[in-house]
Amino acid sequence: MRILIINGPNINMLGTRESNIYGNKTYAQLEQILYDKSNSLGITLDIFQSNIEGDIVTKIQQSKDYNGIIINAAAYTHTSIAIRDALLSINAKFIEVHISNIYARESFRAKSYLSDIAIGVITGLGIHSYILALEYFHKEKNI
Repeated sequence: MRILIINGPNINMLGTRESNIYGNKTYAQLEQILYDKSNSLGITLDIFQSNIEGDIVTKIQQSKDYNGIIINAAAYTHTSIAIRDALLSINAKFIEVHISNIYARESFRAKSYLSDIAIGVITGLGIHSYILALEYFHKEKNI
């Protein structure tokens, strides 16, 4: 099983950005935790991060060889019809994740352009949100 994790803008700033919201783990630590978890589950994992919307769209369009996508589109969650359209264009099975609880923050964060087309949404559980998504794909191999 191959899973792609896509992270949007500012996720690369974990560990230095608003630790009261996003925790103290760095982006490198997050990646290592996810690679370790995927190895223990027998999942081949690729992780991609970009601050550029078009790069994320291109990565999604190139992801046809993956069994599933875990996406934290970050701020693009609330603004990007292009990312939504890219996910629809490949008919991807994907889980939307967020480190913070987007529904307990500013009102503009409560609107997601991805949630209604995702197979699930995990929000507010810190980096554990990603781990739960990996575990779901591992258990639901035939999705």
